[in-house]
Amino acid sequence: MADLLVEIPQNPIPEGTVTGRFQTADGLGLRYARIPPGGAANRGTVVLLPGRNEYIEKYLETAGDLARRGYGSAIVDWRGQGGSDRLLQDRDRGYVVDFDDYVRDLDRFFEHVILPDCRGPYYVLAHSTGVLIALLAAPSLANRVRRMVLLAPLLGLPTTPRIALWVRRLASFLYMIGLGKMYMPGRRGRDKLPAFSPASLSSDRERFARNRATVVQRQELAINGPTVAWTRAMFQAIDRVTDPAFMAALHIPLLFLAAGADRVVSGQAIENYASRLRSASLLTIDGARHELLQEADIYREQALAAFFAFIDDGASTGAAASSYGVLQSGKTT
Repeated sequence: MADLLVEIPQNPIPEGTVTGRFQTADGLGLRYARIPPGGAANRGTVVLLPGRNEYIEKYLETAGDLARRGYGSAIVDWRGQGGSDRLLQDRDRGYVVDFDDYVRDLDRFFEHVILPDCRGPYYVLAHSTGVLIALLAAPSLANRVRRMVLLAPLLGLPTTPRIALWVRRLASFLYMIGLGKMYMPGRRGRDKLPAFSPASLSSDRERFARNRATVVQRQELAINGPTVAWTRAMFQAIDRVTDPAFMAALHIPLLFLAAGADRVVSGQAIENYASRLRSASLLTIDGARHELLQEADIYREQALAAFFAFIDDGASTGAAASSYGVLQSGKTT
């Protein structure tokens, strides 16, 4: 079923990749991919959780990096995006009513794909919205996942508290009067194929062009802006994971990686959150933009080095350990 994935010369599908679809509890079909570890080694499985408006193909390069280090990987397209089923007739609208739907989908992913077909131990590598979902799911993942690495977490908007409160109240009001399916005002973002610019979420022209070429091949992989319902659900999810009682119950070791030049999520919110957890560390990669795993090598390699050092359970070779030592000279908490 490799035809479920888009393959272009700049982004080959790793050898041995298995793709398929599984059904959610409410009957949606979600696309997934499993990539085996390279060679004879099998050090476990990394569960890759993409962000909003992302898709499996963006993470094939990372899956290849993991395979070369002996880790398999499993990736899912969230409901309403990528190659998974949509919830609205207009396929371009980013829509969900409650982030618990994502959490239930992740649980189903474990039950139907990861636990039966992927070797443990299990780790999570999540990005942006995927981080918020991973944190919501963390209490149920405590007996499944050994460690989590959380990239550019969606824990707040990069704006003033006053503006964030205004956006929250607007989303709640519009939802209350029955407009949950409309685009959040100012967030439609019609162009699925934007040109590379200083506002792009990655500073790497080649990876940006690769992802753009993938969407050229299958434009339905990309969606437009979030709806009112999605935005309201996002704020509710942030409220839940930042509740002190919820945070006190987080026991999975966590490594937060923030992007120093992030314009999508709040770096201050990430710092505040990590500092309040007993089992978390924070590394800020100065100069990096939001999409750390799509970034230029100078930033992306730092993120990967920190990831491998964190999950290797003290068994790191000198190369990985020394790389992490250099990284610790950045801003950490």
